[in-house]
Amino acid sequence: MYNVFLVFVKQVETDDQIALLSKPRNKGGSSDLASAGFNIINSIIGSGVIGLPYSMKEAGFPLGVLLLFLVAYITDYSIILLIKGGNLSNTKTYQELVRETYGLVGYLILSTLQFLYPFIAMISYNIITGDTLTKVFQRIPGVGLDNVLTDRHLIILLTTIIFTLPISLFRDIAKLGKISLLSLILTIVILIIVMVRTVTFSPQIPKSENAWIFAKSNAVQAIGVMSFGDIFENYCRDDNLATFGRFCYGVTVILTFPLECFVTREVIANVFFHGNLSTVFHVVVTVVIVAVATGVSLAYDCLGIVLELNGVLSATPLVFIIPSACYLKLSKERWNHSDNLISCLILVLGVLVMAVGFVMTVLHPQECSHGKEMFYCSPSNVSLHNSTLPP
Repeated sequence: MYNVFLVFVKQVETDDQIALLSKPRNKGGSSDLASAGFNIINSIIGSGVIGLPYSMKEAGFPLGVLLLFLVAYITDYSIILLIKGGNLSNTKTYQELVRETYGLVGYLILSTLQFLYPFIAMISYNIITGDTLTKVFQRIPGVGLDNVLTDRHLIILLTTIIFTLPISLFRDIAKLGKISLLSLILTIVILIIVMVRTVTFSPQIPKSENAWIFAKSNAVQAIGVMSFGDIFENYCRDDNLATFGRFCYGVTVILTFPLECFVTREVIANVFFHGNLSTVFHVVVTVVIVAVATGVSLAYDCLGIVLELNGVLSATPLVFIIPSACYLKLSKERWNHSDNLISCLILVLGVLVMAVGFVMTVLHPQECSHGKEMFYCSPSNVSLHNSTLPP
């Protein structure tokens, strides 16, 4: 949620009201409603939609659907609380609201969380890019396992140098509008491919035990990881349609990366440079952020437990706890007012999700089956895998 806020505020920032979406900004070019919409939608959906099946599996499909609606409602209500809190404190940003309410310590805690969540997302995007595109290149005739194109480290470095770093260097987020539109189109293509494979591939996969059970013990973890996971790990390497889907997925992740980089850079600019970066510092900060994220993604290829902890310890306080805590401290309504009661419920729920999610993640971390071929990908299924569309 917070990264959507930063993308939105920076995209439509003016000297008067952020509601004037089409008014040019004083600095850094201009923004329009279309580019703002594409960036916001891409920030909300991005490649995270591909990870939803994993969260459903962890929670149990019926409960997972209910949790998805619950998290959506809480996120929407938290945005409302932030707006109300901003009005009560006469502040215009999330950071200013927390600083006004809880002082410098609260502001630094918020900034740390705001930085860590998208930064770790950047690391995961690099890992996904390396893993996904290497499988795509393996399908090129003449490219064997010993080819340089199958080296994930080289793929991550090349995509970083050629694509993600140059795009991340843009100062005006409005320039990412067309890139976000392309990412959204590819996401739609990916969803179509997944739906096609659901029809053509699912009959060949053994049914999972308790597949339709209402709830599972990992339901709390599912809340924290609803925006991570790679559904294409379930498909075989010789599946041509899935290979095209992997290519689209890899490109989508590459195009989503700059939005996350923008958020991390914006946090650093606000904390250390009073919100303004000179051209030199803009380049330096961007290069450092991208370089560190790339270095971590080159060193590690399995960040399952880190992503879960990031979701539980970073996303949960940003969405559940901090907005509610700020509003409750600023509110002048009676204790039994509906906004106060709902804020208390969200605050308590956030604390429970953090505590229980942390314990569950430590005791039952994700299995790291990085690059493992699924057991049903046997030579006898080659004819099925190479089919592209149902007859």
